[in-house]
Amino acid sequence: MRRVDSKTKYIGLLGYPLGHSISPIMQNAAFENKNMNNLYIPIEVRKEDLGQVVRAMPKMNFRGFNVTIPHKIEVMSYLDEIDDLAKSIGAVNTVLIKDGRLKGYNTDGIGFLRSLGYELKLSVDGKNIFILGSGGAARAISMTLAMNMANRLYICNRTYEKAESLVKDINSKYGNVAVAIPLVEEKMEEAIKDAEILINTTSVGTYPDVDDIPINKALLHSKLAVCDVVYNPRKTKLLQEAEKLGCKTMSGLGMLIYQGEEAFEIWTGVKAPVETMFEAAEAFFNHSA
Repeated sequence: MRRVDSKTKYIGLLGYPLGHSISPIMQNAAFENKNMNNLYIPIEVRKEDLGQVVRAMPKMNFRGFNVTIPHKIEVMSYLDEIDDLAKSIGAVNTVLIKDGRLKGYNTDGIGFLRSLGYELKLSVDGKNIFILGSGGAARAISMTLAMNMANRLYICNRTYEKAESLVKDINSKYGNVAVAIPLVEEKMEEAIKDAEILINTTSVGTYPDVDDIPINKALLHSKLAVCDVVYNPRKTKLLQEAEKLGCKTMSGLGMLIYQGEEAFEIWTGVKAPVETMFEAAEAFFNHSA
């Protein structure tokens, strides 16, 4: 049992719900590896309470916090400062508390890109990419892909206006690279046929709703690399169906760990023990299986 005392520094995870999250497991393993008196704790926060909770954290022993669904965009309203990359993305997933001030960062896009390169040996340079969703994760990933010279981004969302809004933001910064796609199978099929990578950035398929899939499996094709930001379950229904077609697939676990590596270093100024973080995550899934 880890000792918690008056000198313990806390790192929070703000979101709702959080039953699926393994961030506490991997971050606490990293703190133990570095012999740091830090404790990472999940804090379920509903939308109406977000401002009150964020404002209270500098008054307690919090060194910072992560932000996850559904607060990555709204949390920006309660911060004192926002990093240039996070400002460009328009969403925050990591906050540093220093001298009572809150500074927001975004490590999601970096985490995704690093995972894609390490796991699938893929570059996004010149690629056509279909993205499901237009929330905080979609913003981070799509902006990062545009910055790294993706050829075309198809943004598809249940609410078409939100897809259009994200496309407008991307194109205002990186040229005419993004196109909004309505959640209509005929339009989706056309765009997916043109794509080399498909990314689900929605929470569809997250534990406990493991049988849910964000699109009709008939829209997938064997030349796609299919990525899912969901990491619990380890292999979502979307990835299972993609593998049946012979697609390369990537779960959200690598993205989670690599964005967590970046966040760890923002909070502590110390290089993160990435292997320890992977081992802790894998042990969790092996134990749960």
